[in-house]
Amino acid sequence: MSEPTPSSPAVLVHLETQVPPSLLREIDRDLRPVRPLPPPWRRAVTFVPIALAALAVVTASWRWRFNAPSLGPLWAWGVSIAQAAVGFAIFGVALREAVPGRNLSRRALAVTLGGGAAMVIAVTLATSQTLPTTMPPGVWLRYAWECWGMSMLTAVPIFAVAAWLVARVRPTRPALAGALCGLGVGVLADSALRLFCWVSTPAHVFLSHGGAIVTLVLAGTLVSVAVDRWVGRRRRSARAEGSLRP
Repeated sequence: MSEPTPSSPAVLVHLETQVPPSLLREIDRDLRPVRPLPPPWRRAVTFVPIALAALAVVTASWRWRFNAPSLGPLWAWGVSIAQAAVGFAIFGVALREAVPGRNLSRRALAVTLGGGAAMVIAVTLATSQTLPTTMPPGVWLRYAWECWGMSMLTAVPIFAVAAWLVARVRPTRPALAGALCGLGVGVLADSALRLFCWVSTPAHVFLSHGGAIVTLVLAGTLVSVAVDRWVGRRRRSARAEGSLRP
């Protein structure tokens, strides 16, 4: 004689006799059809025009770096496009990590985090070697603050959309998903900032540009955790109110 399956009539009758009718009615009342979540790559692709539009609007009033002709189109536009592609790829990884049950392995996380950092470091050092610059005396702190502010101004509207896309699916590791989101947006914003900041000195770039990326990583972590806890409290409150109804 075969064992009863979970969907067999015997099991269903057993469940109906064991589960209180009030709980069955509450479950039936709470059920809602949901739209399947698109794969991470498709959501990342839909994010591309939003990010590009935000970059274009924010940077429309800025001046291109005056030494861009000396840098050349390859090291100016070509490298920035490559860095932007890496930023979009990291954001796609963040969307994958955000989906419950599709957590990334430690190796994939190490490659993503290390690849993002390596991209920024390599671009900074290569640009400095291609077009060395000298920081004017007495302005290093002001330049660092201005570039940090420009990077954050560029990133904030993109970050708002990106963080919403990550947090809305309730990741099981919200801190990690938020950190990856912030890293992707930070690398993307820096790809635009390097077209306006004429200083290629590594100390300046690592302090101000890199500081903006670190700020976004921390912001992504905090925002994702805060949203996860807020949604969790709302759901627990809703369940508590539902259990008190007659």
